[in-house]
Amino acid sequence: MPLEDAAPPENTAPTSRDRQARLATFAVFFVQGLTFATLLTQVAALQKKHGLSDGELTILLLVVPLIAGAGSALAGAAASRWGSRLILRLVQPLACAAVVLAGLAPNVPMLVAANVLFGLGLGGVDAGMNMQGVAVEREYGRAVLTGFHALWSVAAVVGSLWASAAATLGLGLPVTFAVALVPAAAVAVFSSLWLYRPEEEHRAAAVRAEGAGAGTGAGAGRPAGVAWRPIIPLCLAMAFLYVGDSSVSNFGTVFMDKVLHASATVIPLALGAYQLTTFLVRVGGDLAVRRWGPAAIVRAGGAVATLGFVAVVAAPTVPLAIAGFALTGIGLSVVAPQSFSAAGRLDPAGTGVAIARVNMFNYVGFIVGAALVGGLADASGFRVAFAAPLVLAAAIILLARGFQPRTAGPATATTVVTP
Repeated sequence: MPLEDAAPPENTAPTSRDRQARLATFAVFFVQGLTFATLLTQVAALQKKHGLSDGELTILLLVVPLIAGAGSALAGAAASRWGSRLILRLVQPLACAAVVLAGLAPNVPMLVAANVLFGLGLGGVDAGMNMQGVAVEREYGRAVLTGFHALWSVAAVVGSLWASAAATLGLGLPVTFAVALVPAAAVAVFSSLWLYRPEEEHRAAAVRAEGAGAGTGAGAGRPAGVAWRPIIPLCLAMAFLYVGDSSVSNFGTVFMDKVLHASATVIPLALGAYQLTTFLVRVGGDLAVRRWGPAAIVRAGGAVATLGFVAVVAAPTVPLAIAGFALTGIGLSVVAPQSFSAAGRLDPAGTGVAIARVNMFNYVGFIVGAALVGGLADASGFRVAFAAPLVLAAAIILLARGFQPRTAGPATATTVVTP
């Protein structure tokens, strides 16, 4: 029997056009992951080149998520009118160019300008690519969004490997960035030709909106608004996820060094275990969502992530800590794609506004995570600091109910839109 949490089946079969749009969306996710990793793997090199202190570097890094939030909001407003394809066609090559400009920057003001440009591109592409992913998922009539995020993870690994190879070859930052991102920008422009056009992107959403009554009555003829209330659990889950993610990404290696006194060879394995399990779970994540439903998967993810952070906080040995980071990756990996998927279901008119709103909390979580864990670590040590993402991961379990598809009929559906 179908499970209560499972999304209702769609009697649709993907066409060749849908498959074309899916391949193009895969390309967009790949380029975004490559762009992100190519820049972040060179943070230390940028710091050395410009003689930045740790405090100055922290401020510079925080500029990116702050500006990315604005980029996401702008993308949501623009997509409701012109669709996400145009956004991606313009903004993704801009993000690639911003990274190359960061490598070329001769001074700190130019580096800041490049970072601002990258932040705008990051937010716009994050929002736009998930809008396309949700549109593909609607047309396919089954969960496919987690697969896109899995390819993002693969691209991030590729970017990291290229950074390592470039360092071995002794390449400078401009060449390192250009070799990776000039072809990536070309792929972004070419793949944008295959993405859903606005009328295609909103087609399945329009059918749902009409079924929910959004296209009838006094509100007919104009886009429906999107209520905040049903989106709040998704926004909070996204923020809590990225508090955990930024904790592991920013401080996982520091924890291994200062708390467990791991060797230089072993220290990187904490982040490596986290990234590896994130990728592996995302590969099969869509199948799990189809079997057990998004709410059940997010609930289980929150529980596993909580267990992972418990293992990290309590770890008396290096192997247990690495196992904890691996569990954390398993648990947190499912939250972001299911947040975007659920946001798409809460936007029957397919405006992209709900997805852009949820995406903004990605950056909120990143900023809060860096400040919260860093501050607690300075005051009480890293074991206490990692208790903060532990509590927030546990809160995701309670928020999972908000991911359950609404299947009760028109009365339920109309609660997700406002006139």
